[in-house]
Amino acid sequence: MRWFMKTTALRLYGKRDLRLETFDLPEMQEDEILATVVTDSLCLSSWKEANLGENHKKVPDDVATNPIIIGHEFCGDILAVGKKWQHKFQPGQRYVIQANLQLPDRPDCPGYSFPWVGGEATHVVIPNEVMEQDCLLAYDGETYFEGSLVEPLSCVIGAFNANYHLQEGSYNHTMGIRPQGRTLILGGTGPMGLLAIDYALHGPVNPSLLVITDTNNDKLSYARKHYPSEPQTLIHYLNATDAAFDTLMALSGGHGFDDIFVFVPNEGLVTLASSLLATDGCLNFFAGPQDKHFSAPINFYDVHYAFTHYVGTSGGNTDDMRAAVKLIEEKKVQAAKVVTHILGLNAAGETTLELPAVGGGKKLVYTGKYLPLTSLTQIQDQALAAILARHQGIWSGEAEQYLLTHAEAISHD
Repeated sequence: MRWFMKTTALRLYGKRDLRLETFDLPEMQEDEILATVVTDSLCLSSWKEANLGENHKKVPDDVATNPIIIGHEFCGDILAVGKKWQHKFQPGQRYVIQANLQLPDRPDCPGYSFPWVGGEATHVVIPNEVMEQDCLLAYDGETYFEGSLVEPLSCVIGAFNANYHLQEGSYNHTMGIRPQGRTLILGGTGPMGLLAIDYALHGPVNPSLLVITDTNNDKLSYARKHYPSEPQTLIHYLNATDAAFDTLMALSGGHGFDDIFVFVPNEGLVTLASSLLATDGCLNFFAGPQDKHFSAPINFYDVHYAFTHYVGTSGGNTDDMRAAVKLIEEKKVQAAKVVTHILGLNAAGETTLELPAVGGGKKLVYTGKYLPLTSLTQIQDQALAAILARHQGIWSGEAEQYLLTHAEAISHD
């Protein structure tokens, strides 16, 4: 059987040049997979990508004439499988993609580099490279939207795994945050910060103390409500204006913090974090700066005498994705708590370009639907609002199913 498919997709042509277009996908080849996309969650990385256009290291130089489909946090269903991959995948399977392919010869990734695959589309052709790199994963979760949150959760898992500490009496490293240690997250109430809090509380390794700072009181209140202390972990939430060195050091008992994650690319925060590291502490610069010359003063005396460490992470790997899938499938991490807005593919371009100004947490795109950007607190549909109320205002499988059944379809004209 020959497989052709029309798709509607948001394509990047250059700096801040996103266009919603309907076009024919090429015929699926024997080493490719044809699939639907049902949900894509918008990522700040896509905003950076759209701003930089062809200057982004993962975007092709000829994107003006060979546009790519944007979006890399997506979930959908497999429609057809080329002969090469029929031993591993079947039509009807739900899937997620690890966008960080880590190809040996080029930085290409879905959502950044490919003309026929990305999250902001109704249908895609998944190229051979994705399967060759073991980056297409079967997903058995109950909802599509949680599948779209697997990739961001995997980034958090990767960051926690990348931290390291010395084995006593040697220079050998033990990977991961310190069990029952003291962890600080600076700028930690955005969607990635919330996932990090959830993972610190419910992942395999838990700190005894977790301190979160941010500048937004509404976000701090949301985090405080949805992520309280657990028996094994005491949490403190502080506004950054009240989180000076002395206050944070006192919360650590005067010892400093074993693991510090910086979620905002701010020079002052990096320097503050450096000053708060305990002996053998590890600072993870999680936030991705747009400025190639971004730098900050750090304490090299402590690097030498106190064995402090510095790492930076930019995404997870396939093992991190598998761990994220398992946590979501087993409902150990409640990823739904980070969702604050829904929208259709029609609103994805404008929302991507204005993402920092929108505020809130994760924005879920239902790619087959025509919907304005809508906060979950401002849902007008009474039946959907009632569903949200039953789930304490949190997006859910019931809400998703209602939307997929009743919302207006996107036009393919």
